[in-house]
Amino acid sequence: MYDRCSCFGGTVLPCRYRWTCICACQGNADFVDDSVQGFFDHKEPVYTVALHPTDPTLAATGGGDDRSYLWRVDTGEKVFDLGVHTDSVVSVAFSNDGQYVASGGMDGKVFVFQITDGRQVCALEGPTEVTWLCWHPKGNVLLAGGEDGTLWMWQVPSGKCMNVFTGHVESVTCGQFTPDGKAIVSGSADGSLIIWDPKNATAVHRITPDDGRFHQSGITSIAVNRDSSLVLTGAQDGTARIVHSGTGKILASFDSHEGSVEAVGFSNVSSFAATGAVDGKVCIWDTTTMRLRHTVSHEDAVTKLKWHQASHLLTTCSTDMTVRSWDSRTGECVKKWQGHQDPVLDVCVRSDGNVVLSGSDDGMALVFQV
Repeated sequence: MYDRCSCFGGTVLPCRYRWTCICACQGNADFVDDSVQGFFDHKEPVYTVALHPTDPTLAATGGGDDRSYLWRVDTGEKVFDLGVHTDSVVSVAFSNDGQYVASGGMDGKVFVFQITDGRQVCALEGPTEVTWLCWHPKGNVLLAGGEDGTLWMWQVPSGKCMNVFTGHVESVTCGQFTPDGKAIVSGSADGSLIIWDPKNATAVHRITPDDGRFHQSGITSIAVNRDSSLVLTGAQDGTARIVHSGTGKILASFDSHEGSVEAVGFSNVSSFAATGAVDGKVCIWDTTTMRLRHTVSHEDAVTKLKWHQASHLLTTCSTDMTVRSWDSRTGECVKKWQGHQDPVLDVCVRSDGNVVLSGSDDGMALVFQV
């Protein structure tokens, strides 16, 4: 599969499940590659990966080379270039109907393309730097968070700006529409969580570090449960909090990590939630009892986690260069995938749960079969 080693030189000799790099910088080094396919056009770290919601063959990736691509996971072949940014691409996202794909960069630009022919339907400008993108669950409305503390919402394909949300005083590090589409939640480096009304851009609930029960440092990650009633946040101080979206009340404090919580998420098939942190631990919580159910571990910092849509599996990635899937009911690691040669920065799971896609500091996006 590979035609180069991690130093982009030398010779790679394939065996059945192992690849051997022979080059001046490494000598002879064996490494296991469990991937079934990959994409290698990025020449810098791959920061963001996404899988198409209905077409099992399509993926999008973006990276530090200021580029994003649409490509096939079954062949590794590029389908379309998704525009050229003037700074790193930090978020790619498919619309929920699969009609569009968006690419957001640190240059403050968002490009939206039609999947069928690769045509750019709009180029959007809003915040000074884009930090994340999220599509509305029921319509072609795109939301972006900004380094300047703002959120922007546009209609696609017209490109009309529907609302600008102001209320954070530092970078909006994370955010999303709630699954029912009736609210927006956002977290900031200033430690605040805001629950918004998307119709008029007003803050319905705002929780800040002034409340001693809440985070006392920047929020890094956010998630909403399937019925849109609970918001889970993770922060740099190693804490996680559950907040009721309707009342704004803090319902639980999860304080089992010893470093920044970098990823959080809710299961769609159970009452479980998960938090992952730079201490290498993944904590699985029962939101019925608000108690810790299991603690599992990588060898290094956890960077992202994703629940499988229709099963009890949870997939995580780490700076230990691995991707792993866990059975949340038992805490058992059911699969460990290797193949990257640098920290894994992002991961996503196909809607059917059968394919995992990862992006890494090594410039590669790898496809793994579950």
